[in-house]
Amino acid sequence: MTDREKMISSVLERWRSCPYPAPKTARRGKPHTTVDLSGLSEENIRLRDEFYMSCAIELGRCAASVGEIPVGALIVCGGEIIAADFNGRETEKNALYHAECAVIDKACRALGGWRLPGCELYVTLEPCIMCAGGVISSRLPRVIFGSNDPKGGFFGSVADATAFGLNHKPVITKGILERECGELLREFFQRKRENP
Repeated sequence: MTDREKMISSVLERWRSCPYPAPKTARRGKPHTTVDLSGLSEENIRLRDEFYMSCAIELGRCAASVGEIPVGALIVCGGEIIAADFNGRETEKNALYHAECAVIDKACRALGGWRLPGCELYVTLEPCIMCAGGVISSRLPRVIFGSNDPKGGFFGSVADATAFGLNHKPVITKGILERECGELLREFFQRKRENP
């Protein structure tokens, strides 16, 4: 097990069991399955989203500890975390190793296909154009993010991938633990400026 895998495993041990009810999945034509939140109260949805975003923040802290921009992400399916990771462009020497791309890859492997029906992506920072493309390509039905990215966010900040005539439009929930997610980034870049 690599150091990265050990860090992720350690975070997941603390966040494995969500105390809030999972949404149902609903068929939306073959082979698409969506996340049906209609059976949950707004309070339960918010608490559940905050629970998983707290886990993503911990993953972001792992990224910061190895010198990566502190973005953490995870994918939940049926109330279970099936993939978790954090940014790895510097440590993995790979331009594609954004947290979102990493978890989409892991989730596809876990589910055995390129579609991610009934899954939800939680990420601390608004996905960029590349990651938004991955979300759409994998047919993720729901994306939840914390902090907006005014310089690169592609779910509302720079542009909105759901506004184009694409073949898939995920439901976007933004601003979950936004202050905490933003603080994580601010602290990281402050340290970088102080210690170049």
